Amino acid sequence: MTYKTKGTCSQTIDFEVIDGKVRNVKFLGGCNGNLKGISSLVEGMPVEDVIERLEGIQCGFKDTSCPDQLAKALKQTI
Repeated sequence: MTYKTKGTCSQTIDFEVIDGKVRNVKFLGGCNGNLKGISSLVEGMPVEDVIERLEGIQCGFKDTSCPDQLAKALKQTI
């Protein structure tokens, strides 16, 4: 799935959900190293766990963040 982000430096998030687990997360744009780290950390985690951990995280003065946008994207899959 490709999710178009809103309010973040990253532009899109590509990911898969296989058997209820998050797989192959790739962000386009944003803070490359941090987003690679997030992608690696959530790999293989249950969708609900990722949403619980990342939802509501803010970036600086913004109301959202790349991790929050990933949670929003994953919510569309359940």
